[in-house]
Amino acid sequence: MAEHSVMESIARLVPPGSRVLDLGCGDGAMLEHLQKTRQCSGYGVEIDDTKVQACLRRGVNVLQLNLEEGLTMFGDDAFDVVLQIDTLQHLRNAETMLRETARVGRIGIVAFPNFAHWPNRLDVLRGRMPVTKRLPYQWYDTPNIRVGTYADFEVLARSCGLRVEDSFGLHEGQEVRTLPNLMASTAVFKLSN
Repeated sequence: MAEHSVMESIARLVPPGSRVLDLGCGDGAMLEHLQKTRQCSGYGVEIDDTKVQACLRRGVNVLQLNLEEGLTMFGDDAFDVVLQIDTLQHLRNAETMLRETARVGRIGIVAFPNFAHWPNRLDVLRGRMPVTKRLPYQWYDTPNIRVGTYADFEVLARSCGLRVEDSFGLHEGQEVRTLPNLMASTAVFKLSN
C-alpha cells in the first residue's frame, strides 16, 4: 500500500500523455504505472540485465545503457518528463546528470533518500551510519556513492539554473510538506529550466 501511494505521489507530477524517459528505471514499475494510469509513453534506461528483462516482461520499452556515459544519444527536449527516482545517489556524475536531465526533458522529477531525516541524524549523533528502510545498507556494502539531503538538493538545483516547480518529502507513503528536510525519508523535486 505504501509503495503504491509513493508511486502515485510521483506519478501525479507527470502530465497525462507525456513522453517519459525513466533513468535507472529498475523493473519498469513506474513507467508501466504511468502508461496505464496517465497514458504516457516513453523509455526506461537500465543497466542491470535482470531488471531489463523485468521491464520487457512488463511491456516497458527499455534501453540498456550506463548512465555514467551520459545522455548524448537524446536531443534537447526529446522528452516531456525525465524521471530520476532513486538514481542520483548511485551516480558519480550527479551534477552532470542533473543538467542532462534538464536538457533532454522539459520537466525533471528527481527523488532520492533524504539523509537529513531525523532518525538518520540521531544515528549520526550516536556515531553510527544510519540503516533504515530507505538506506538499508551498512556503510561498507552500500551501492550509494553519496548521500544527499532535501536542503542540499534544492541548492544544487538552483545552482544548475533549474527552477523548483514543486518539492515535498515522502515518508511511509505519505507526502510531507511541513519540514520535509527533517521529517521525510525521501525528497521529491519537480524541476524545469
